[in-house]
Amino acid sequence: MIQIRKLVIKAQSGDVESFLELFQLYKHQLYRVAFVYTKNKEDSLDVIQETAYCAFKNISTLKKPKFFKTWIIRITINCALNILKSKKHTVHYETNHLENLSYVNEDVPLNISIEQLLSTLNHKEKTVIILKFYFDYTFKQISETMELPSGSVKSLYYRSLEKLRNNAERKDYYEK
Repeated sequence: MIQIRKLVIKAQSGDVESFLELFQLYKHQLYRVAFVYTKNKEDSLDVIQETAYCAFKNISTLKKPKFFKTWIIRITINCALNILKSKKHTVHYETNHLENLSYVNEDVPLNISIEQLLSTLNHKEKTVIILKFYFDYTFKQISETMELPSGSVKSLYYRSLEKLRNNAERKDYYEK
């Protein structure tokens, strides 16, 4: 944590090497976040590239170095949403990229069902679920990442779970 803080301070003063070292620490997590939103390798890589650019350009605006990870994940989510908006296309699930995600198990039909269920959520609900279950964030960390009050995050979380539960009960999401 101390090393990260020092790297952030150096990066904020314009040290490119420090920024690159920081970015390397989180690149796999950022890719996973991007992939969950874009569902394909090419767009995910575009998101990562845009994230690196935006983060480097704006690192001086980061007030507390200890929140670097939260800050850069928020940038990644926003970049992913912006790319999806700019492309104005329907995102299709590509099973050939399943191996890129560490949360995927060998049961491909189950993973497709999970992705279908997640696609029923709006972007705020989906973000809360992803941060909570895929990254083991606490409500406080999610609140900081999304810049929302903790109560709002909890409401989103419980509403999302209820929506997922209701949709999972639909016949087309599972086999009997």
